[in-house]
Amino acid sequence: MESVLKVENLKMYYFTLKGAVKAIDGLDFSLIPGESLGLVGESGCGKTSLGTSILRMPTPPGRIVSGRILVEGKDIVPMPEKEIRKDIRWGKVAMVFQGAMNCLTPVYTVGKQMQETLHEHKVMGKKETDELIQEYLNHVGLSPEIVTRYPHELSGGMKQRVVIATALFLKPSIIILDEPTTALDVIVQAQIINLLKKLREKFNLSFIFITHDLALEAEVSDRICVMYAGKIVELGTNAQVYCSQGPAHPYTQRLLAATPRLFQKVEKLHFIPGTPLDLIDPPKGCRFNPRCDKVFDRCREEEPPLVEIESGHCVACWLCGKA
Repeated sequence: MESVLKVENLKMYYFTLKGAVKAIDGLDFSLIPGESLGLVGESGCGKTSLGTSILRMPTPPGRIVSGRILVEGKDIVPMPEKEIRKDIRWGKVAMVFQGAMNCLTPVYTVGKQMQETLHEHKVMGKKETDELIQEYLNHVGLSPEIVTRYPHELSGGMKQRVVIATALFLKPSIIILDEPTTALDVIVQAQIINLLKKLREKFNLSFIFITHDLALEAEVSDRICVMYAGKIVELGTNAQVYCSQGPAHPYTQRLLAATPRLFQKVEKLHFIPGTPLDLIDPPKGCRFNPRCDKVFDRCREEEPPLVEIESGHCVACWLCGKA
């Protein structure tokens, strides 16, 4: 099936006074229509940086250095900003940002803020705009009267739904969700996840779902992409990463070993020793080698490529025979 999104050797660095922080350093993956791809990894591994790069709006002083981002077959990296704003951002790729509940301006009503988003991209009359706003509020389970309310009058879950409705306005094919359930209680979190599943099926959306919660990722995503220090270390289906023969990369194994089990007795939760890397000057060889308990000489000298160890299951580790 043809990919709705394809990322090829993408590099995005933050240029600071101390040097270039290699937040995204050579990523390759694709996304097919209707698929949900989960991005997992510890804080600072590059998940959000990847999301904003795909949207072509990395946080300053970030800049895409090289690589290609093909949205529906068209490379958006060399496109001028005016064209990105008009045709790509929110039109084909939208993002629900981390802490989305705080994205709403407190001095404007919900309806006013949603109108601004629409009018930035389309010329529409008031009646048509109001009807569209009410339609999408209905899609996310909110009543039309919400348009006259201010953000402080809404609960956390309601604000999250407003942000999701706004992201869907222009019928994008790709939605990037950056920890959309952060700061929500478990009941509201379940409601938002069920809502996202329904919307994905209804509109045939492709999701990139960013989270630290491995259990939540297993519930939402078709494939799991594990990132470490700006690199993809493992990529595979839920069954390949969570079940089957289990994860192949030592980092993924450690992440899962640190996750509590609901129906399985766990004697001890493990942790990953050490701290996240300084990405201005990453170590030679495999980037995980300073923290890996299975490291050997080759790991310290050569960077392992991302290779397919079984159909659809790719790993970047010298312990895998094909690497």
